[in-house]
Amino acid sequence: MNNPRLTVGAVMYPGFEMLDMFGPLEMFAMLGTDLVQIRTVAETSEPIATAITQDLNSGPKVLADCTFDSAEQFDLVLVPGGFGTLPQLDNDVFLAFLRQQAEGAKYVCSVCTGSLLLARAGLLAGRRATTNKQLFALTAAESADVSWIEKARWVEDGPIFTSSGVSAGMDMSLALICEIFGEEAALAAANAAEYTWHRNADEDPFLEHLNEAAKLMGLV
Repeated sequence: MNNPRLTVGAVMYPGFEMLDMFGPLEMFAMLGTDLVQIRTVAETSEPIATAITQDLNSGPKVLADCTFDSAEQFDLVLVPGGFGTLPQLDNDVFLAFLRQQAEGAKYVCSVCTGSLLLARAGLLAGRRATTNKQLFALTAAESADVSWIEKARWVEDGPIFTSSGVSAGMDMSLALICEIFGEEAALAAANAAEYTWHRNADEDPFLEHLNEAAKLMGLV
């Protein structure tokens, strides 16, 4: 990168999963403001409610730093998952913003069912990707032109990084930090957060829970 200061834009929407967004952002924050600028962005300037399980409106509310209309071009775009992803699948404004940002971003990343939104926006066509294990079938059914990987903590395909459920976003973020800033920076971030970095993307201890939640919800 010509500019060592990475701008990270985290895209919020009603009912997103808290750890999906704030876990990865915490890893980037450990690098300090000389290397990273973190911004949150949403469709409107209204407070955004986070999800508590399937309740899209009962979690803490968050104010975005900017809106889709006022956002700068980010170097890295982060899309969290959560049950709030489902209403956004038909939000043309949201999907158009993802496509617009993806054109100029160096990296586009998703956590959990955030990959469902990337797929609907057409950003995963012809690529490998992964998603939340317990709701895997829901996301995999979204697009036949995506090679969905069941056993993966995260998947890297060119500039697109997708990760499995919730905490996997932190491992994905550390892998990105390693790629952009080097292994020493990634290890320092993990140690500062007192987090055990799962460095092997192919080691997925949660594969045994594949589609458990989807079955309970009658989706498969």
